[in-house]
Amino acid sequence: MSGYEGFLERTFKLKENNTTLRTEVLAGFTTFMTMAYIIFVNPAILSNTGMDFGAVLVATILASAIGTLIMAFLANYPIAVAPGMGLNAFFAFTIVKQMGYPWEAALAAVFMSGIIFIILTLTKAREAIVNSIPLSLKLAISAGIGLFIALIGLQSAGIVVSNPDTLLKIGDLRQPSTGLAILGLVITAALVALRVKGALLWGILITTLLGIPLGVTKVESLKIVSLPPSLSPTFGAFSRGLGDLLAAGIIPVIFTLTFVDLFDTLGTLIGVSSKAGLLDEKGHLPRAGQALMSDAIATTIGAILGTSTCVAYIESASGVAEGGRTGLTSLVVALLFLASLFFSPLVGMVPAVATAPVLIIVGIFMMEPVMKIDFSNFLEAAPAFLTMTIMPFTYDIAEGIVWGVLAYVFLHLISGQAKKISLTMWVLAILFIIRFFI
Repeated sequence: MSGYEGFLERTFKLKENNTTLRTEVLAGFTTFMTMAYIIFVNPAILSNTGMDFGAVLVATILASAIGTLIMAFLANYPIAVAPGMGLNAFFAFTIVKQMGYPWEAALAAVFMSGIIFIILTLTKAREAIVNSIPLSLKLAISAGIGLFIALIGLQSAGIVVSNPDTLLKIGDLRQPSTGLAILGLVITAALVALRVKGALLWGILITTLLGIPLGVTKVESLKIVSLPPSLSPTFGAFSRGLGDLLAAGIIPVIFTLTFVDLFDTLGTLIGVSSKAGLLDEKGHLPRAGQALMSDAIATTIGAILGTSTCVAYIESASGVAEGGRTGLTSLVVALLFLASLFFSPLVGMVPAVATAPVLIIVGIFMMEPVMKIDFSNFLEAAPAFLTMTIMPFTYDIAEGIVWGVLAYVFLHLISGQAKKISLTMWVLAILFIIRFFI
């Protein structure tokens, strides 16, 4: 065994986790390809506030790389971290556009929520929450994320679109981009069925190439390499907004950022870890504190660099589906993020319809834990069902957890089985109820 292979084995315990260097690298590439859209989408959203697009792009890449590196070496989990979708929209359109705060103050709110995350993690409060959630809800969270990630894929493909009367409807399948996504889905599904190694990654690459003659994959005047933009317009700008934190109305903003990030990340960690077989025999997540510290630090550093709240990414499930089981997968993702500083034109060539089929197939993989839920027991079935369905229907992982926890506590209380409700679950239920009235 060569020196670097020995280092990787000692650091990530590949044999112990029944994986190999090749598998982890493939998994890392797959995860990165499915989430690389954030490099461009995040600055596109935050630039609506007046923030410099190029600076936010660099901040997004650096915050993602730092958070994912911490996940790799501190927690040894195949889970990537990056600025969260939804939270970036809340940052831009609610805090800045609707509430009227300058973007510097919004960054300050993100910074403060990051500090709160670090304190909660150091005191093991977040870890206690992870381990106190009943196993049936953990399994439901995994399945719910599967439905959620499949919906994202169907939307990205144009197979499912919005409808003012029925909320959703089938898209125009005659569109070249939608047709390409369907073709990509067929190809990727065939590769998976044939057990081709790296099937999901191959699916993305083949679909991207097929999109060139269709005009879906844009290659005009493509530059492979470019120097990264300057970070100076946003770096440290949060400090100018700290004074606004004392203004009326900013505390609820910090609370909302903290709440959504807390349960989005918990949901992703539990769901992806359940699928990867990382939960122990009690249904607990080993090294949960280290994993949670990754997004806490990434959020804090991201605010300093100039981007919105960082979370664990549900697209990490695509790498897990390819066999990723250790932090080596995350290390590969982090290195690819850093490389994208100089190869952003090449990364940007991959269209959303090329990654959409992978998200749909990963949704299928994530449904497996449903078989372990006892649906003959209504006390277990109802909370699990609400958790699974609320996530995609509200487009919010956190809301799925909220309704699942409340249903679990309520049903066990009225059925005389309150002794099965842990103290942490009681506290969560009370906080969730209070949240509805804030």
